[in-house]
Parts: sequence; structure tokens; C-alpha cells
Amino acid sequence: MTQIVFFKSPLGITKIVGDVNGISEISVSDEGEVSVSIPKELEPAVIQLQDYFEGKRTHFNLKLNPKGTEFQQRVWQELLNIPFGKTLSYLELSKKLGDVKAIRAVAAANGKNPLWIVVPCHRVIGTDGSLTGYAGGLGRKKWLLEHENPTNQQSLF
Repeated sequence: MTQIVFFKSPLGITKIVGDVNGISEISVSDEGEVSVSIPKELEPAVIQLQDYFEGKRTHFNLKLNPKGTEFQQRVWQELLNIPFGKTLSYLELSKKLGDVKAIRAVAAANGKNPLWIVVPCHRVIGTDGSLTGYAGGLGRKKWLLEHENPTNQQSLF
């Protein structure tokens, strides 16, 4: 049976959907009601995402079950290889998938990623380093990249 939970995160209300077969969706929105209880199948995802937001986690260990085409699944699997705090361009991602000409299809699959943060589509940027396209909004993408790679303030003294 599909379970859903909503919890407050620094970027809005985070929604997690899943069942005994794994997590099928993680998304965020600006509004929504926080759940009173957390279904046991979704507890690990809530805990790990909260740890991530608190800076205590750089890697997720969750059973994932996203719905998508075979090509989308390949793209999402490749996204899991982008290390915490690093970025990759759409062109580099296309090369890793074996077809530089598939850049638009790769970008489209990246945009359809149903597992926000856990499958790190926010780590994919334009070839020129620009923050391009993000289903959660560019402000959230910027926040996530800065959260994963904070610039250290130089001490004046």
C-alpha cells in the first residue's frame, strides 16, 4: 500500500511517497500540511533527509523505486554517481551515458527525476557553469549546491 508523508524542510514542505518496494517520489512545494505521523516504510527517508538538511549526511541509503522509462532510469542511475559537493554538466552526463548527441534527452530525463535530492539532479549544471533548469526552482537548486559546497568565510583576524 502506497504511503505518503509531508514534513517541513529548509526548502519548503517535502513530500515522500513510497511503499515496501521503496521510495517512488520525493518533491517539495511552498505549501502543504505537515503529517502528524510518519509511516514506518517512510521513516528512513524522513530521517536521512533531515540529517542531510542538518549537514550530518552526504550519502543516502534508501531503497528506491522510481517510475520511468528505461532511458530515464539509466540517466537517474548515472546521477547517483555524482559525488556530494560536485557538479557535472549536461554535456558531461551525456558523454558518461555514451551519446553526446543525446544531451536534450538527458536534460529532459533529468528534469523528470521523481526523487528530489536523493537522486541528485540538482548537481547537473550548464556547460558554462550556469544553473540551468530545476523542477524545484533555481533558488532551491542554488541553495542545495551551496549547502553541499559552502564557501568558507575568510577570517579577518
